[in-house]
Amino acid sequence: MPLTISSSKLRLQGPWRRVVYVSLYELFAVMATSFGLSAMTGESAAHSSLIAMVTAAIAVAWNVIWNHLFERWEARQAQRGRSVWRRIAHALGMEGGLVLILVPLFAWWFEVSLWQAFIMDLWLLLFFLGYTFVFNWTFDRIFGLPASAQLQAVQVTA
Repeated sequence: MPLTISSSKLRLQGPWRRVVYVSLYELFAVMATSFGLSAMTGESAAHSSLIAMVTAAIAVAWNVIWNHLFERWEARQAQRGRSVWRRIAHALGMEGGLVLILVPLFAWWFEVSLWQAFIMDLWLLLFFLGYTFVFNWTFDRIFGLPASAQLQAVQVTA
């Protein structure tokens, strides 16, 4: 069963965890990106919202790929749990991958140079680094850690 309730936390694992995570994350991300791009470019909310939705679709695909890779790596680590450093590495990997994809897209969409697109993306990146960190922390507090990060019970025999 992918969803169980125990000790005031919803326990969500497997594919359902990823679906809920990505859906909630991107809902808030589209709103923030639409506002941010509109404010940075002076373009209409409709123009900025359309690229925000395209960006969200790209981010969803990258998110699924990145989280799968990260959790595979995490499952092989001797140290379990999600420390602040591990959460920082997770956020940096997620956002770093998006920079490589989104800068050329923004340059084309807004008809600006790659440098201008990079600066736009840098502002979004700074926002999303904090957002990703806080969102992941909050999500894990509500739904519990994924199995890959849970502390393993040690069985002692006498």
